[in-house]
Amino acid sequence: MKTMSFCFAVILLMAFFIVSCSPTETHFLKDEKYRTQVHEQFLKRKDIAVGRSQQLFSVLDKEGLTVEQREALEFLYAYMPLSDLADYDGEYFLGQVDAAFRARDYFSWGRDIPDDIFRHFVLVYRVNNENLDTARQVFFDELKDRVKGLTMEQAVLEVNHWCHEKVTYRGTDGRTSSPLALMKTSWGRCGEESTFTTAALRAVGIPARQCYTPRWVHTDDNHAWVEVWVDGKWHYIGACEPDAELDVAWFSAPVKRAMMVHTNVFGQYNGPEEKNVQTELYSVINLLPNYTETRNLKVTVTDEEGKPMEGATVKFNVYNYAEFYPIATGTTAADGIASIITGMGDVFVWANKDNIYGYAKSTPDNGDLTIKLNKTQVEALEEGIIMTTPIEQTIKELPAEKIAENAKRLAHEDSIRNAYMATFIAEADARKFATENNLNPDKVWDYLYRSQGNWQDIQMFLKEKKDNAYLYVFMESLKDKDLRDTPYEYLSDHLVQGDGINFNAITNHHIRYAQNVFSPRIALELIRPWRGFFKTELSEDFVNKSRSDIQYVIAYVRDNIKVDDSQNYFKCPISPQGVYELKIADRQSRDIFFVALCRSMDILTRIDAVTGRPQYLRAEDGLWTDVYFEPQAEEKPKGTITFTNAAGNIVKPGYYTHFTIARFDKGDYVTLDYENEIKSLPVKVSVDAGYYRLMTGSRANDGSVTIETRCFEVKEKSQTAIEIKLPKVDKGIQVQGIVDPNTIVTLNDGSKKTLKELTNKKGLVICFADPDKEPTKHILQDIPAEQSFLEEWGGGVLFAIPDDKVSKAFDASVFKGLPKQSVWMTDDKRVLLNAVAGALQIEFSNNFPLVIYLSTNGGILYSSQGYRIGIGEDIVRTVMEEMETKRMLVE
Repeated sequence: MKTMSFCFAVILLMAFFIVSCSPTETHFLKDEKYRTQVHEQFLKRKDIAVGRSQQLFSVLDKEGLTVEQREALEFLYAYMPLSDLADYDGEYFLGQVDAAFRARDYFSWGRDIPDDIFRHFVLVYRVNNENLDTARQVFFDELKDRVKGLTMEQAVLEVNHWCHEKVTYRGTDGRTSSPLALMKTSWGRCGEESTFTTAALRAVGIPARQCYTPRWVHTDDNHAWVEVWVDGKWHYIGACEPDAELDVAWFSAPVKRAMMVHTNVFGQYNGPEEKNVQTELYSVINLLPNYTETRNLKVTVTDEEGKPMEGATVKFNVYNYAEFYPIATGTTAADGIASIITGMGDVFVWANKDNIYGYAKSTPDNGDLTIKLNKTQVEALEEGIIMTTPIEQTIKELPAEKIAENAKRLAHEDSIRNAYMATFIAEADARKFATENNLNPDKVWDYLYRSQGNWQDIQMFLKEKKDNAYLYVFMESLKDKDLRDTPYEYLSDHLVQGDGINFNAITNHHIRYAQNVFSPRIALELIRPWRGFFKTELSEDFVNKSRSDIQYVIAYVRDNIKVDDSQNYFKCPISPQGVYELKIADRQSRDIFFVALCRSMDILTRIDAVTGRPQYLRAEDGLWTDVYFEPQAEEKPKGTITFTNAAGNIVKPGYYTHFTIARFDKGDYVTLDYENEIKSLPVKVSVDAGYYRLMTGSRANDGSVTIETRCFEVKEKSQTAIEIKLPKVDKGIQVQGIVDPNTIVTLNDGSKKTLKELTNKKGLVICFADPDKEPTKHILQDIPAEQSFLEEWGGGVLFAIPDDKVSKAFDASVFKGLPKQSVWMTDDKRVLLNAVAGALQIEFSNNFPLVIYLSTNGGILYSSQGYRIGIGEDIVRTVMEEMETKRMLVE
């Protein structure tokens, strides 16, 4: 009996050994070499994040963790940007892993997705620089029954329709709200819509990636959308802008004129796409060949003697927003070569190594470039450059019945979203709340209206702080998006002083104090509750020494925070608390941390909007003073520039529209951000002494740009006068077609008018629009910018909506700031649209908006179709040129 018991025990032990040691569990990282590579990178990241080891990595000790879970977590930890190591914990990332696996196992397509595609484009929790949340779990619960049983292609289209129910387009600032915050507000810019849609697709296990054209070339601006992997191939969709099929969107025509389309890929990705950037943490892949004809642009950089120069920085620039913007940046290899795949337009290539530089323009016809680095000083010179763009191309349109059927769905989805938005607080209720709490009704309604779906949080904060003397100044320091996505408790963490001061006692000193001490808004980061943390964490001795000598806290930041700009590659700012705990940050997050640290100690600090440098208010003279963390850096001497408007300019020059200035720094020009400081001319600005480049540009109707540059020096204490004279575009005004001016149209008020009558004996702007699409929303922002000119001119402005684009949700009254002479019509069966398209000799289907300027005799003197920024200004220029032509004929 004892022998049998012994044998049975041995058998059990052997069975346990076999089970525990047998490789029955599935590896997430199936390739052993790749698995080893990931693990080694994971160990490196563990060393970097030692300051947050418990918060991040204790989850790996969790009982019952499977091999798949562990390897997926190691993959995420190995490659995540610094912001995620600093601001989130292991339980959050385990939740993301489990949700991704749940979707993979729930939907039929999950088993058909290749491991690498799932790893990089489903599992990864981050899309862009958004704040992370639990959208993956929330979206899965909302969508799982809606898309269960569909094909993968059907599911993509259905998810996008769901996204349209939740979110529509409206321009906002550059900070990306989290998906759940966006759903709460119901609108956002394209970068937020594409983040939202990518998150929704990944939530149901469909591989998705956000794509960007970093800058268009035929117009100012950029755009983002989504690519989805369906049955072995990547396709594109307009985010929150569903069409009836894949690979159909309003930007299908503009993207054929793009010079770059790219996306960031988390981790070591071995896909077939060309890589613009490859690091040990991520890559930037070039997707342009998916959309249009391309060319390979090879640049060879040499020294003055013609020998290849290794390690030179090469920027491939296009003109956009009145500056040269790099669509890609490379570093030359030992042979001196750097190259990219780009489109069929011009590229301005700038190469430098240290302070030595050279440049050249590449066209589709001139082949490879050789740039000699032989310039070491900025020359006082003026240059003229013309940048041409890829030609406009036609695209295949969907059948009319498919478009109409999809339009009905869009209208229904608009009504769902509008019904939700109607639940936001009404003006009467906001004013009643203000009166009951002894608050200013006008201000309260303004705050609550701008807070949109976050109005309840803002209302709670206003009620709690209603007796705080700094309340209104504090609220004015916040951006609109802060009101829309900042929780009540985060704001409460910051406004901790002012309860004992009378509202009437607030002076300019108090206002400055509120803006630069109490305000949580520093740069363009997400507001977080860091103030309470620092007030608890910092010792009394540290606070006293910092208050008495700002150099003490500057030295602390310099000595304790390591700067690494390469590892926070999604460029999501790290929270001040995260920087403090991780002790490593990108430069911008380091600067934000400095300001937050100082503000928590009641030291007046800010980030300068123009230069991006942190500053403190010097007590002895009340001047804002730059902070330099490098020991050898010194405060730079200053000079001034006065900008004036040249008498011959047809339009009023605007910063980032017609001109910019850039400071020469380490072999390249860095554009200064005067967008909010230069609103009109003349204006005087203070700048560091040094070398500068003025760039002015005028864009022609075909998208090409005539550019003039002027390099000059600003000396210490000097006053430099710069006249902004816009370049002449050598295209001339010409008749593009003729429309019968006696054509009768029926306006929305029931009246009938001829086109000639609508010109008011001056001219007529006609805008054919699809009000549900982003390009139309842009033109309805462009034209109000020219309201005063158009009203003074007195010609007609007609907005025509084709009857197949009109929906019950459309309301023309919501578009504010249009010229007072604006009228609307429904273009039944596209009669007027077809007449205009025929006159222009174009095949037009749905590339809205189509905008024309019609002379009194029916001549089309201007036309633009599809996505373009600045149409309002083009119209003004055309009107001015026509008036000048008539004047010359009279003379």
